[in-house]
Amino acid sequence: MVKQSIIEVRLDKWLYAARIFKTRQIAAKVITAGHIEVNGTGAKAARLVRVGDELSVRKGAYTYVLTIKGLSLRRGPASEAKRLYSETESSILERDRLSKELKTRAAQVLYDSRKPTKRDRRQARSRKRNQAVPDRH
Repeated sequence: MVKQSIIEVRLDKWLYAARIFKTRQIAAKVITAGHIEVNGTGAKAARLVRVGDELSVRKGAYTYVLTIKGLSLRRGPASEAKRLYSETESSILERDRLSKELKTRAAQVLYDSRKPTKRDRRQARSRKRNQAVPDRH
């Protein structure tokens, strides 16, 4: 039997196979919501990706910039999936910076010198929920 190498794969299948998202359905929803860009342009779930394409994946407040290193049609072990892509250095540094910034923001809940009351805790919780994530564009 001759093994054929894969040239192109659907974006949603690749995101699932590379373990970026837990299910293919979640991957498709995220793509439809516009949180994935391929080579700087928006994408659809059926978009075909190739080795060398650059993906921008937004997950919550974080953006991952990935370069596709390999293709797979099936979801394998994590060690195999990790070989399908590499993350850019700038993406790693930016995510690290944003993580530290968000942690310091959360720690900046200011109280008086007294123990916070139930009302104070509610207000702090409300501020935390309503706190805007910095715009990444």
